[in-house]
Amino acid sequence: MQNRNRPPRNDGGARDAQRRANNSRSGRSSGQHASRTDARSAYRSGRHGASGRSRSHVARPERDARASRSRNGASRQPAQPKTGVAGFLAFLNAERAFAPLVLFALVVVVFFGKLVWLQVIKAPEFTEQAQAQRTSKIVLEPRRGTIYDRNGVVLATSVDATTIYVNPAEVSDPNLTAGILAQVLGGEAKDYLEKVTASDTYYSIIKRKADTSVGDEVRQLASERVEEAQNKETADAKAAGREAETIASGIHYVSESRREYPNAQVGGQVVGACSIGVDSDTNREYYYGICGLEAEYNDVLSGTPGYMEQEYGQTGQLIPSGTHEKVDAIDGQDIVVSIDIELQRQVEDSLTSGCKGLNATGGSAVLMDGSTGEIYAAASLPLFNPADRSEVKEGAMQLKCVTDLFEPGSIFKSVSAMAILETGTLTPDSELFCPASITADGYTISDAHERGDAAFTLRQILDQSSNVGISLATEKMGFEELYNHIVRYNLHSDTGVDYPGEGEEGTDVLGMLAPYDQWSAVQAYNVSFGQGVSVTPLQMTRFYGAIVNNGVECVPHFLIGKPQSGTTPTYDTTQVIDNTDALADMQSMLKTVVTDGTGKKAAIDGFNVAGKTSTAEIYDEENGGYRKNVYNLAFTGFLADSSSKLVCFVGANEVPGDGVVTPIFKDIMTAAIDRFGITSE
Repeated sequence: MQNRNRPPRNDGGARDAQRRANNSRSGRSSGQHASRTDARSAYRSGRHGASGRSRSHVARPERDARASRSRNGASRQPAQPKTGVAGFLAFLNAERAFAPLVLFALVVVVFFGKLVWLQVIKAPEFTEQAQAQRTSKIVLEPRRGTIYDRNGVVLATSVDATTIYVNPAEVSDPNLTAGILAQVLGGEAKDYLEKVTASDTYYSIIKRKADTSVGDEVRQLASERVEEAQNKETADAKAAGREAETIASGIHYVSESRREYPNAQVGGQVVGACSIGVDSDTNREYYYGICGLEAEYNDVLSGTPGYMEQEYGQTGQLIPSGTHEKVDAIDGQDIVVSIDIELQRQVEDSLTSGCKGLNATGGSAVLMDGSTGEIYAAASLPLFNPADRSEVKEGAMQLKCVTDLFEPGSIFKSVSAMAILETGTLTPDSELFCPASITADGYTISDAHERGDAAFTLRQILDQSSNVGISLATEKMGFEELYNHIVRYNLHSDTGVDYPGEGEEGTDVLGMLAPYDQWSAVQAYNVSFGQGVSVTPLQMTRFYGAIVNNGVECVPHFLIGKPQSGTTPTYDTTQVIDNTDALADMQSMLKTVVTDGTGKKAAIDGFNVAGKTSTAEIYDEENGGYRKNVYNLAFTGFLADSSSKLVCFVGANEVPGDGVVTPIFKDIMTAAIDRFGITSE
């Protein structure tokens, strides 16, 4: 029978009260299940609270809302939803059924994000790293340019050579490979095992730049030994019923070039030499010039290296279909230089024997065309052999006639005499009284050979090499004029020669010459005869070249052509002697030095040799002043009135006692006359 007074089943408030009472009686806290019960109640009632409505009312929220407002007498403000992180957490708390789906979605997003990062963004980098690990790059060396003398004779060249290397990953039997190498290259097999079994490279160098015949011998022996070993392995495998292994030596060959100098020490200082540089990053060895023209024109001769890339598998075997890239090297350019190698040989022989006869510690010689600046021969002692550097004496790699300064002594008197003639101060026949000695600032100046008072013409002053006479003649002109002419004749500036080591970087000043306002009286006298001033032999050669070349100085040089490009370099010329009318008198006085004066041993039959001798004191660097009874000897001259304008300087260093180098000059010039068919005019 229906009880009409029973409370409605959906009266949530009464039911919840009853549950709370029951929970209280059972000893449980009322708060333990409150949130779960409230959430479930809110879900069932459409989240409008415990209104006491039946389930049929849930479908009519609008009417229920009006009824609720009617019963309660006032509208209630809805709670504001939470936002941000708090809202999200509240949502997860309220929607526990969706939490696993959300977490799964997050995991998927992270997974695919990482996948995109690895396969799209980082993929090129990983690919490049993997490629680098299995790719080997071998540098292809360019062929260094050849150096020719003026007649096309090879002075320095690169010949074919073979670099032998091993790929350890390909070596099937280290002892076999090591034995092959030892039999051809020398030594014992154990000497090669470390390189044959190296684990960190595919390119283990055994021998660089070997003769091609040596490379061929290794290749032939390797082929024979590998074939023998393979036949044995095949037979053994067949007998054992197994598959035969492949036998490989792992030896490879790279065609390269090696620098050679066919003329050995002849012209060695001019040509220079190369050394082998090492680039550890690319496992590359290459030639670069360290002295002489090899260094001066290193950029021209070197060329540009190429490379070859090959891809290897995990076992180190070459992958035929893998990455194979090759960029050919660009060979260096050849150059043609001005020296004549046969005349160079004569110059070196004459200089060596002549200085030995004088007991000199060293010497230099230069032969230059005064009309062009082309240097036909140049040498200094000791000589240098770029083909055999097992023993190189100190200073041998330098061409001292270019690099070393010295006090020129009496060959500098021609500078003073030229200035005197140019200014019209004196003529060759003007006469001066020349006492046996003069004093200045407490110092006594006299001639090299004792004499009494005498009257000398300017010509006699030069051919008798009088220190007193040239001092007084220059004083008559004025020492400031001398200073100005020294500068005008470029005897205080570099020559611009294309050879390393002339002067200091960053300045064109070369040699010692104090400013004129610092000259004392004795210093002025000394400079007039070549003491207290320093120059190089090449500077003096250039000045004498102007005397024979109508007052025009040419830049001394070696390079005269680049065959591949067809380039012929040009060089500057400078008019340094303005009063060219004085040149005939100057040449005339220099001829008298040879016919009547100190240069008689330079005379050559049928030619008018002109030049000036020198016996220069040597400054004592340790104690000051000048050394006793030891001299630097020199002669600079040319063939006046001839078909040639060759100028030759010869010097001998630290010669004890008296002596002359004019016989050396005579030998060199006689060889030049014969070599080039020079005639007297």
